[in-house]
Amino acid sequence: MGDPVLHAPAAEVGEITDEIRTLVADMFDTMDAAPGVGLAAPQVGVSLRIYTYTYQDDDGEPWRGVIINPVLWQRPLIPGEPDPDDESEGCLSFPGERFPLRRSEAVLVTGIDLDGEPVRIEVDGWRARIMQHEFDHLDGILYVDRLDDGDWRTVQKIARKRGWGRAGKSWTPGVDDVEA
Repeated sequence: MGDPVLHAPAAEVGEITDEIRTLVADMFDTMDAAPGVGLAAPQVGVSLRIYTYTYQDDDGEPWRGVIINPVLWQRPLIPGEPDPDDESEGCLSFPGERFPLRRSEAVLVTGIDLDGEPVRIEVDGWRARIMQHEFDHLDGILYVDRLDDGDWRTVQKIARKRGWGRAGKSWTPGVDDVEA
């Protein structure tokens, strides 16, 4: 949560190189080890506009991929308070916690894949939430930055208690205890 790369816009990817392919493979490994449903390059200390995602729908169908240099369009938000049961999300950059956050119900994301081919994803529900959450990371926004005042104060208390929010303090998914 304290690493400066998490709080600044990420740079566009120019050429897709072997280093980019290795980074994406490592991101999938990290996301799976966490376990998480998405991971943005800034979360692993790399300021590039890349994120991975994975999700299994109610029928057990897998949905997995990578988007490079994404552009996101979203439906307007529906006014009101978020439902804590249906609209709570967590983040690998603030592990072990979940807070309710209102997101758009549907999005369209375009970008390219690891082969440089165009990607167009039009989704709703949890898949739309994942796309918005990961896209935020590319603009230097953590989901906790979007919380209301009451939840924001709770986030600050948790961060102080755990010693988070300082550059250099990290958590390795699948290795370190969340409280680390």
